[in-house]
Amino acid sequence: MSFPQRILELRKKYKYTQQQVADMILLNVAQIKRYEAGTSQPSIEAIKRIAKVFNVTADWLIFEDGERNLPENVRLKFEAVSKMSEVNQLAIQAIIDGMILKQASDQLGARQ
Repeated sequence: MSFPQRILELRKKYKYTQQQVADMILLNVAQIKRYEAGTSQPSIEAIKRIAKVFNVTADWLIFEDGERNLPENVRLKFEAVSKMSEVNQLAIQAIIDGMILKQASDQLGARQ
């Protein structure tokens, strides 16, 4: 579900008008209409206020279902790492950071 769908769903769930939502998050009603129509994207500050008003997370508002989910095999590995000593966790973090930099470098080289 997209951000426009989610804000509309929340507004209808709580039976708020667009004006009421605008007043609660300190925006103009026209901006709420644009959010719901998908013709405008909210600022980070607006996302924070919307999340607070409706008691949801910012992640839930902006990410599609499953968009941030890790594959099961990766999630299990991270669970195993979370049980390791802090020293080992830092070592694994350094390895991952190195691989991320390598990937970024490889992608940059491929574009040139």
